[in-house]
Amino acid sequence: MSDYLDRIICGDCLEVMRGMPDGCVDLTVTSPPYDNLRTYNGYVFDFEGIAKELYRVTKDGGVVVWVVNDATVNGSETGTSFRQALYFKDVCGFNLHDTMIWEKPTFTATGSLVSRYAPVFEYMFVLSKGTPKTFNPIKDKVNKCSGEILRGSIRQRDGSMRPKSGSGRKTIARFGQRHNVWKMSQENSSSNRLHPAQFPESLANDHIVSWSNPGDIVLDPFCGSGTTCKMAKINARRYIGIDISDEYCEIARRRVAEATPSLFREAVTV
Repeated sequence: MSDYLDRIICGDCLEVMRGMPDGCVDLTVTSPPYDNLRTYNGYVFDFEGIAKELYRVTKDGGVVVWVVNDATVNGSETGTSFRQALYFKDVCGFNLHDTMIWEKPTFTATGSLVSRYAPVFEYMFVLSKGTPKTFNPIKDKVNKCSGEILRGSIRQRDGSMRPKSGSGRKTIARFGQRHNVWKMSQENSSSNRLHPAQFPESLANDHIVSWSNPGDIVLDPFCGSGTTCKMAKINARRYIGIDISDEYCEIARRRVAEATPSLFREAVTV
């Protein structure tokens, strides 16, 4: 396993993963090519084979974060993202632990779309091998009622109501736990983008902080420009990056080499 750790490996991720031992990865954060929405120097991938390998190399309690979207073809969204999520669940054996949304608040359109609303999000399917062994919830949502005494009730399955836990006794904290829709800007414009589908460092960072601990192994089988690996290193995780493109591997190696471990997000998860 030491041959894979803290490396950007150039090759077909399916073949590379086949050489990895069972149950060796704590967390995968990745965004695969999907629906020809981007070109990746002409490369394609075997989704079903990769999905099965991801299940095999993931530890019990480990998590895969799969960031995807759908193209619109002949007036209909393809639904590829849903088919992939269900394949992970029904064929591979993953739990579909959460369907999260990455909202892109900086989206700007040149005009109104004729027949639909403008798409401003991508799916982030959180897949777990059994119950996730790690969850460090990020608590950065400002509570407007902070400092007040907690009030309110919760409806039960039979329709009756019961007071919320701590109601009348607990004080509402300043920060509450984040929800599963994350609003994050792209961080990169067309002039400084290193990869056709480069997702934000904050997105990779916050998933790494949420679903893993320092020293854990983080994988990105489509590492592209190396964002996941860079943020894994910054947060004191071990990393494995795989990409079939020599060009992207060199970019990723440079970015990771320049990164310095800092644990800069740990404080907001407790």
